[in-house]
Amino acid sequence: MSGGGVSFEDGSLQPLPAVMGRKVVLRAEGLTKVYAAVSESGRGGLELFRGLDLTVYVGNMVAIVGESGAGKSTLLHLLAALDKPTAGEVWCGESRLSSFTANQAADFRNRDVGYVWQFHYLLPEFTAAENVAMPLLARGMGRASALDRARLWLGEVGLAAREKHRSGELSGGEQQRVSLARALVTEPKILLADEPTGDLDGKTAEGVFELIQGLHQAHGLTSVLVTHNLDFAGRCGRVLRLREGRLEQVGS
Repeated sequence: MSGGGVSFEDGSLQPLPAVMGRKVVLRAEGLTKVYAAVSESGRGGLELFRGLDLTVYVGNMVAIVGESGAGKSTLLHLLAALDKPTAGEVWCGESRLSSFTANQAADFRNRDVGYVWQFHYLLPEFTAAENVAMPLLARGMGRASALDRARLWLGEVGLAAREKHRSGELSGGEQQRVSLARALVTEPKILLADEPTGDLDGKTAEGVFELIQGLHQAHGLTSVLVTHNLDFAGRCGRVLRLREGRLEQVGS
């Protein structure tokens, strides 16, 4: 289909970003992802999904669950323009991600996407405030302004008193809170989180998840989380299971 509309079963197009009265932030249409592979019997391939569709509306808090190897992390990579699909398209607003150059994709991730990984990936030689400020510095914001905003977000995640500590001086939960502040410091259109509590013990994981929930509500975020924790998933507004290459809604 051409850009700028959502295709319905009757073939008609509805303009974006409003669909049925709700504003669409992110949508995937007909996504297929196949990895080439070589086996003893010759060339083969690993197909993670085919014809996958997803629509994320403003304010959604979506959990994606599924077995290991189902392709959940790969799907987030496609939504963040970290990878390209074998077929199909991902749109953010009116932007078609497959049309981006490498520099445009990097700019999209810096401005429109906040990404939280299972591992925090903090730079050990920099303080917590400097780590949070990195996306702003990368886009050319002055150091003083970037650090001021970084400190505000460290306060949002409960780490105002730890701004001068380096990652090695922080606990695992604190490191993940810093990475969450780093993801949100740019005020992105959408937050993507890939197993954000996966490396944490139960009590710490609960605290981080509650923080994500609280920030989502307080700041009107639009969030997509991959998680193996079915309790956390059930506390999101919408739960999707990735199974046999398709997304299916869980519950109502």
